[in-house]
Amino acid sequence: MKKILLLLFTCSVAAVDAQLLSVSPSFPLDNASVTITVDGAKGNRGLFNYLNPGDVYVHTGVITNLSANSSDWKYVKFSQNFNTPNAALQATYLGNNRYAFSIANIRSYYGVPAGEIIKKIAILFRNGAGSLVQRNTDGSDMYLTVYDGALAGRFVLPPMEPRYIPVPEPIQKNVGDTIAAAYRSSQTGTISLFLNGQLINSLPGADSVYANPVITAIGPQQLVGRITNGAATASDTISFFISPTQVMAALPAGVADGINYEAGDTSAILVLRAPNKNKVSVLGEFNNWTEQAGYQMNKTPDGKFFWLRLTGLTPGTEYAYQYYIDGSLKVADPYTQKILDPANDQYIPSTTYPNLNPYPAGKTTGIVSVLQTKETAYTWQVNNFSRPDKHGLVIYELLIRDFVGAHDWKTVKDSIAYLKNLGINTIELMPFNEFEGNLSWGYNPDFYFTPDKYYGPKNTVKAFVDECHKNGIAVVMDIALNHSFGSSPMVQMYFDAVNNRPDISNPWFNPVAKHAYNVGYDMNHESPDTKYYFDRITAFWLKEYKLDGFRFDLAKGFTQKQTCDNGGNNCDVNGWSNYDSSRVAIWKRYYDSIQSYSASSYVILEHFAANSEELDLSNYGMLLWGNENYAFNQATMGYSTGWDFSQALSTARGWTQPNLVSYMESHDEERLMYKNISYGNGAGSYTIRDPATGLKRNEMAAAFFLMMPGPKMIWQFGELGYDYSINTCQDLTVSNNCRTDAKPIKWDYLQNAGRLHLHDVYAALLKLRNHPLYKSAFLTNRVDQNLSAAFKWLRLTTDTSNVVVMGNFDVSPAPGSVTFPTAGTWYDYFTGETLTATGTAQNFTLQPGEYHVYVNRNINNTTTGGNPPGGQTTLALAVLPNPATASGQLKIDISASGRLAISITDITGRQCAYYDAGARTQGSYRFRIHEVAGNAGAWAAGIYFIRVDFNGQSVSSRMVIVN
Repeated sequence: MKKILLLLFTCSVAAVDAQLLSVSPSFPLDNASVTITVDGAKGNRGLFNYLNPGDVYVHTGVITNLSANSSDWKYVKFSQNFNTPNAALQATYLGNNRYAFSIANIRSYYGVPAGEIIKKIAILFRNGAGSLVQRNTDGSDMYLTVYDGALAGRFVLPPMEPRYIPVPEPIQKNVGDTIAAAYRSSQTGTISLFLNGQLINSLPGADSVYANPVITAIGPQQLVGRITNGAATASDTISFFISPTQVMAALPAGVADGINYEAGDTSAILVLRAPNKNKVSVLGEFNNWTEQAGYQMNKTPDGKFFWLRLTGLTPGTEYAYQYYIDGSLKVADPYTQKILDPANDQYIPSTTYPNLNPYPAGKTTGIVSVLQTKETAYTWQVNNFSRPDKHGLVIYELLIRDFVGAHDWKTVKDSIAYLKNLGINTIELMPFNEFEGNLSWGYNPDFYFTPDKYYGPKNTVKAFVDECHKNGIAVVMDIALNHSFGSSPMVQMYFDAVNNRPDISNPWFNPVAKHAYNVGYDMNHESPDTKYYFDRITAFWLKEYKLDGFRFDLAKGFTQKQTCDNGGNNCDVNGWSNYDSSRVAIWKRYYDSIQSYSASSYVILEHFAANSEELDLSNYGMLLWGNENYAFNQATMGYSTGWDFSQALSTARGWTQPNLVSYMESHDEERLMYKNISYGNGAGSYTIRDPATGLKRNEMAAAFFLMMPGPKMIWQFGELGYDYSINTCQDLTVSNNCRTDAKPIKWDYLQNAGRLHLHDVYAALLKLRNHPLYKSAFLTNRVDQNLSAAFKWLRLTTDTSNVVVMGNFDVSPAPGSVTFPTAGTWYDYFTGETLTATGTAQNFTLQPGEYHVYVNRNINNTTTGGNPPGGQTTLALAVLPNPATASGQLKIDISASGRLAISITDITGRQCAYYDAGARTQGSYRFRIHEVAGNAGAWAAGIYFIRVDFNGQSVSSRMVIVN
């Protein structure tokens, strides 16, 4: 049996009760008074050496048996005044960074009804403005237990942090050191202390006991305090770990930060970049979440890395784990590809993420990472995707949460056909790497290698990308690498708890933001560690998920140029936007690294800097966002102030490359249709606030927007005239506080004739952009325009194929003059009507909202009778009747012989039926819908799309099925 050397001293337990929070009496009852004292030199030191000690107040409530969790404070005192001083909550300064607050009667002070059990007092001490807050070391709230009069005991040494479940302050001890232990009880009795199962002190008829034993061995240690009073016994336990001597060892060859799986699928090497940390252990399911000598990580001689080889892993089994740093901080692996989150996983439906492992509740705290050898691999079907020319991108920006009700990758994948039929060639997904919470836009990231589980498992992401590529659609990931949020392990590892910001020693983050409009914690992109991290993240998504590029949020923030004061406030926005050579160098380096991983991948910047800087980056090959929301919306609303949207053209900015991703709407801008019907102009009987008129105005805007050369972006449901404000709340009211709230998902818009017509205008315009004879016109800068007046025109020219757009954005008739590029016959793209152009200036008068798109080729095969020109085949389709029942008919007319095929898709683009009608000769044919679609009884009421393919041509029509 081991002997424990016991050193006993005459010492008052009260004298050593030096806690972050201390209370008098030691065991407060729910109907009695209590004085709570905080030590500002402990915990996060939020009030340490505060220069205005008279300006300290409490924020307090209680946790009761009716609280849902530890964050569910009840009966909060004056909660509306957290950021303003309140004399009733003022603390008393005791000197030496200590403050006290007294409560006369706990139950009556908080107003807790009789019968409701008070379990904890929740309390924070803060300055009057609420900018400085005293908390636990990890930034969590502080709690004190409220007792019911039964026998109870608690440790007062080692010092304890008042978390919801109290934990000892970090115990940094070695073999041969002594550890002070003191235990106090609410009643007298026989009170004892044990270390590792051996009695180290016991006193009869006492209410406290103290000992100072010597630690004799490495490994896990356990202190137990126990009070016995007759038949009643209470006890408390503190567990801590004594580390072995730190092993110094170089990194094994070929490993990198994060998880390194080894051959054989039974081992992995974990690598953590943690410069200047003393020790790191791995906790996890393989060691029951306890510190053990065999799981202390090796430290590299340069002091920058810690690493450990895990062995004996079962192939295919998921293991949750964390890093335990310097005996005080538990964090997940920054490079993990899956996390378990105790705060949010419970709200993820099993239909979205099947068989999600439960969080190891009661064994650890905080987010945990997951490793898995021999995980199920995804088999890619497309390995040679040819990306669309970046100058011809038509991007559809979407937020999975607000695009499909199931908010999962599978349902979005089922909608790809809808987007393909619309005519887009790129999908840009708002951030889908792990972010804080579930209901988010995703710009509050914490883990960058992990698809957020709220949208589904990782292989469903890959299946979505694969399906996009099968349909010729590129996939771009929106990612926020300007900043991270507080649950990021890299923020937590080097954090200044006193000032509630990253520490000056943080390898990745600035203590305060260098620029305006920063959210979260600002990254330092001149740090070699950050550059390495950026490269690993972008290479990972390009290779592992076969993504086609990135849209970088707040790209102008990638700078170390100081344009805010030392507190991150009083920012010079204009100075931040000026040409910044260091920022340009950062982006050129990042662009080069991304191209080295995947040549021709897209780099899209939300930059909004000086034009000279954007021109420089454009010339280097990057694409840049061009926000013309205001100008387009002024035009659709019929207001002449600011309605010139020519800046949507790269030529209007003096750019030599068409690398401007212009847009009328984005996730970050108000919806055109919402403002049309809320604020639109009018004259006489013509009013843009009428929804039908507002939709027509959006058609006209789309005609100009989509006929502009260069890449374009459409925000989800913009093609249907989405008319809910960006600030719509869950109850459908509008408030600035609801900006990122979930929005109504409006696939039912397709049942509205005006919205469906807007959709069809978008589709027709995109079909023109993709037409073989016209496609090249949209890849160049050969464009002329006059977009400053009510009568606006746009002209695209190539050597052979030309486009002219004209429209009246006023609310009254407007005259205008247009010169067509060539004389001769031109065709109205939408109506088929012809116009004879003189090649010189011609005068037109357009009614309000009237617009035309003219092409110099008869690409719609418009005829006025007789045989089709050039012997081309004509093809016509009609649904009889429409709306129809499943017993309705399709009427198809063909002017030649060939093979006929019919397909039916629903409004999401999912194919519902395919019918090969075989070889047919010239004539008119009728097919019953149930003949084409099969089981007529299975057809639900709704909108469907019929497509007929014949001799290389196709024609489509909508079909409404009614029961």
